[in-house]
This record gives sequence, C-alpha cells and structure tokens, in this order.
Amino acid sequence: MRKGSSRISRGLFGFLITACCILAFSCSDKDSGSQREVVLYCSVDQEYAESIVGEFEKLTGIKVRTRFDSEATKTLGLVQRIRAEAASPVADVFWSSEIFYTIRLAREELLMGYKSQQTDDWPALFMDPNGLWHGFALRGRVIGYSTERVSPEDAPRSLEDVLDSKWKGRLVMAEPAFGTTGGDVASWFAHYGPVRARQILEGLKANEMRLVAGNSTAVRMVATGQADICFTDTDDVYAAQRNGWAIGLNHLDQGGDGSLAIPNTAALIKGAPHIEEAAVLMDFLLSGRLEELLAQSDSHNYPIHPEVAKRYESYSIPKPLDVDYSRVAEELSSAIETAREVLR
Repeated sequence: MRKGSSRISRGLFGFLITACCILAFSCSDKDSGSQREVVLYCSVDQEYAESIVGEFEKLTGIKVRTRFDSEATKTLGLVQRIRAEAASPVADVFWSSEIFYTIRLAREELLMGYKSQQTDDWPALFMDPNGLWHGFALRGRVIGYSTERVSPEDAPRSLEDVLDSKWKGRLVMAEPAFGTTGGDVASWFAHYGPVRARQILEGLKANEMRLVAGNSTAVRMVATGQADICFTDTDDVYAAQRNGWAIGLNHLDQGGDGSLAIPNTAALIKGAPHIEEAAVLMDFLLSGRLEELLAQSDSHNYPIHPEVAKRYESYSIPKPLDVDYSRVAEELSSAIETAREVLR
C-alpha cells in the first residue's frame, strides 16, 4: 500500500494539473482543428470500462478510441495485436485486467517507462522497477459454488479440497490459454514447484474437471446446474450475485498460504502516437478515482490506494498469496502447455 493519507487528494490534484496542461497544449495547437484523442487497448470487461472511459472523456475533453478483447481470447488477443503492431504502434495505452502478459510485454521491450506524481511511492509489488507498468484494483481467484447444491460448510476452500473424489464430475474451469486462469495455473507452478503442480493438474483430470470458454461461462454453468463448483475470479461471482444467481465464493487457497490476488495493470506502449494525451490517461487510470469507480461497479475490484481501500474492506482478499508476479509470468507458457497436455 502507498504511504500517507493524503495520497489520493494529491494524486487527483496531480491528474487534474496534468489534464489542464494537456488541454492548454491542445488549444494552442493551431495546426490541428481536430479533437485530441488517445487510443486505448483494454481487456477489462466492456460493461465496466465504458462508463469509466466516459468519465475521463468528460473530465478532459480527450476522445478515447477503445478496443476491447473478446471473452474467449481475454487479454491475449490484445497482447498479440500489440506485438503485431510493434513496428508502427496504433495503441497508446494498454489497460489490462491482469498482470502476467503485461510483464511479458515489458520483457519484450514493447512498453515504455512512465513516471508522474501519481506514481510516487507506488508499492514495489505492483510496479515494474523501471516504471514499465503499474498495478492496481485487485481481483482474487476463488472457488465459486452453488448455494443450492453445496452447503457453505461443505464448499471447498483450497486446491487440495477440490482434489477430493466427492467433487468428481462437478468442477469446471476456464481454458488456461486465455485470461486469468493461465496466470492462476502458472502461480501453482511458482508456489508448489513443477512436480506438485503437475500432480494437482493430474488430480483435477482424475476428478473429470471440464474446461470451458471463460470464467463467466464457468460461473454460468454452476448457476444453471451444469456444475457445482468452478474456479473463477471475484468479479464474475459478484456479477452472478447481482443477477440473483445462487452462487457463493471461497478464496482459492494454495496449501494454506493464501489465494492469488490479480491486479489490473496500466502501461504506455512504446512508440505511442499520442504521448501527451496518453500521459493524462495514465494518470487517470492510476488515480484513486479510478479505483473507487471499479470498487463501486459490479466487479468490486479491491483498491490499493489506502484511503479508498478502507471504504471497501468487504471486497478485500483475506490472505493474499505471497507471490513474485515476475516468476509467475516466467512460468506462464510452460504451465499452460502442461495444463493442456494433462487436462485434454
């Protein structure tokens, strides 16, 4: 967490100052009669991101041209697009709903460092050492369960619990090649080691775990009686509960050491064509206001800004796994390959 109770007000003030400077620059640009704009690639669910982007546009007058990813290729589709456009970037900013592919883009030298008043004293756990990305607004990995067919006392609370044969044929999980599931599986390799992680996958296979298109699909299958439990993220369960679906959650503990917390990340694309406007958008994405909006939304992401976080403690992750996100990113490709080999 960042230090100092005045961080949010300072950060918002810094954002407003930056926005005013860019708008002044825009008004003085006599060679362009068009509206200032910025291109955002965003893997956050469109239903949550659109209203947030709209607030930014109203506040700054900067038009945001947003490209979203599909549920089936969540995050990876935009990552591949950034890679393909490296020689002539189209996007200015990448707002990802996860961290692992952002780290990989940084290692591929496709991102550029960013520093402003907003990033002063940012928690080391949630930032690249060179400022190539910054993390915020946490989601947690959880076990979603049917409250109609599974009692709270019987509902599994850990990976180890799910390996019990009583859950055979009753579990679904998103395809690990896309979205946060791949990062979750990679965290098993980083936390347990490759031998035990493979044993866990083999145990899931023995319990006839089914792979589905995405986290929201997994939750829907539990809600419609096609499964009793699923691996998913907090936001998908919160959305299901908003819809009145009979679904509860337990945080997906790994061996008693806690559950994986997954931050959003924001990063500047190397060679961004609208760099001044991109700086304003970056400051907004890293502001306490953005985290407040996500916490208030049906996704209920848990903030890292202390003054915002204390107002949304009900969405906190009780025991976050002590994890090296860079290590998990290193394990990602091999973990996905192993999961495909074992689970197919």
